[in-house]
Amino acid sequence: MPYFSYIIIGIAALVIISFIAIYNGLVRKRNQAEEAWSDIEVQLKRRYDLIPNVVETVKGYAGHEKGVLESVTQARTQAMGAQNAEDHAKAENMLTSTLKTLFAVAENYPDLKANVNFLDLQRELADTENKIQSARRFYNGTVRDFNIAIETFPSTIIAGMFGFTRKQLFDLEEGSPAQEPVKVKF
Repeated sequence: MPYFSYIIIGIAALVIISFIAIYNGLVRKRNQAEEAWSDIEVQLKRRYDLIPNVVETVKGYAGHEKGVLESVTQARTQAMGAQNAEDHAKAENMLTSTLKTLFAVAENYPDLKANVNFLDLQRELADTENKIQSARRFYNGTVRDFNIAIETFPSTIIAGMFGFTRKQLFDLEEGSPAQEPVKVKF
């Protein structure tokens, strides 16, 4: 009889330890996904901070292109106000599209294309675009791992008990101009 109680205690301990390990693994993966999202937000903020400088530089040379400048500013505002990954993706697609229009307009102004400040802003923006792509790939990888973890057995039981839910990938629309970084070469 005492051996039977040791077996029951051993099985119960094993179940509890497994439960704790699975829960802690889910928390770790969720926190990694949230950290990866904050990396994207840092790069997006950097991008948002660069855009007014680009707009002001272009405005100095191409002031009569008011509609393009306003659309870039409006797209930036919408992107900054996005609340989740899906809204951010849509807003970023729009912002990238308006930036491409802005740089296409800038090609019509040779003095602007030669401006050192404008060229520096272009390089910084191109670098930021590359960092956003890298951060997006890392975020999507961590979200994929988290989503797999909460959907596989037995962790799906623990995920359901503690309210772990799927996270949204930060995907760009298929065929969107934002699938490539903004090209800022002259």
